[in-house]
Amino acid sequence: MVSAIYQKRALPVFWVLLEKDSSSNLREQQKVLRPAIRLLRKYKLVIIGDREFHSVELASWLQGQNISFVFRQKQDTTFREKRQNFQPLSNIPIHPGVRIFYSNVNLTQKQGFGRFNLAVYWKRQYRGKQEEQAWYLLTNLPDLKTAIHIYSQRFGIEAMFRDCKTGGYNLEGSKANPNRLTRLILLIALAMTAAWLQGERTVLQRQQSYVCRTQEKGRTRKRHRNFWIGLYGQNWIVAFHECQLWVEELITSIRNKQAFYRQGLRAMTLIQQAF
Repeated sequence: MVSAIYQKRALPVFWVLLEKDSSSNLREQQKVLRPAIRLLRKYKLVIIGDREFHSVELASWLQGQNISFVFRQKQDTTFREKRQNFQPLSNIPIHPGVRIFYSNVNLTQKQGFGRFNLAVYWKRQYRGKQEEQAWYLLTNLPDLKTAIHIYSQRFGIEAMFRDCKTGGYNLEGSKANPNRLTRLILLIALAMTAAWLQGERTVLQRQQSYVCRTQEKGRTRKRHRNFWIGLYGQNWIVAFHECQLWVEELITSIRNKQAFYRQGLRAMTLIQQAF
C-alpha cells in the first residue's frame, strides 16, 4: 500500500493485493508506486519505506527519476565506504543517542548500482521507552537531520494500519475473498479519510469537547487523534437523532440546562456542515 502522509497521518492512496506470503520484488514495488507518483507528480515527493522496501534496485530506480527516498535497511545488509571492504551495518559502532552520516557509500555487493548516503540513528530513551534497534537509512537526501525527520513520519503508516485492523474497521476479521477485499479496502480508505478530515475540522472549530473526552488525569499526550474525533462526532449525531424527543422533553423541565443544550445544538450544526 502507498499512502500520503499529512500532518503525521497516513491516508491510503493506492494498493495492490499479492497472491503470496513472501516479500515483494522490484516489479511489484514499481507497480504500486507508479500510479501514486503520477497522481502526485506536481508535488516534491520523498518515498519512505520500511525494511520491505530496502532494495538498492528500488533506490536506483527512484534516483533515475529524481525522486528522493529514505529506506530502512536490515542489520545484515552490507555497505562499503570508498577504498574500504564491505561490512554489515551491524558492525557500525552505535548506541542510544548517537547519529552518524555516511556520504557516497555502496550498499550490498551487487554490481551496477551507484552510491547513496547512509544515515544511522539510535533514538535515546524517552519516557521510559527505549528503541530496541538503531535505524539504518538508505537515502539520497543530503544530510542526516533531514533523513531522520522524514523517516520519522513513517509511523503515521502504523497508525493507519492499526485503524484498518483491530483498532478501527477490523479488516483482518472480514475473511473476504480477493475481489470483495479490494472493494472493502476502497470503502475503508474513503471512510478513514473522511473521518480524519471531519475530525480535523471539528478540532479547528474547537468543538471536540462535545464528542469526546479531551483530557485524562496523568496523561500528557493527546488522548484522541483526529480520526477518532471524526468517528465520535458522527456517532454523537446519530445517537442524538435516535433520542432527540426524549432529550427535548427532559430539557424543558430543567431550565438551568437549556443554555448548555443550545450550545450543544450549535456544535452539532457546525459538525454536520462538514459532512
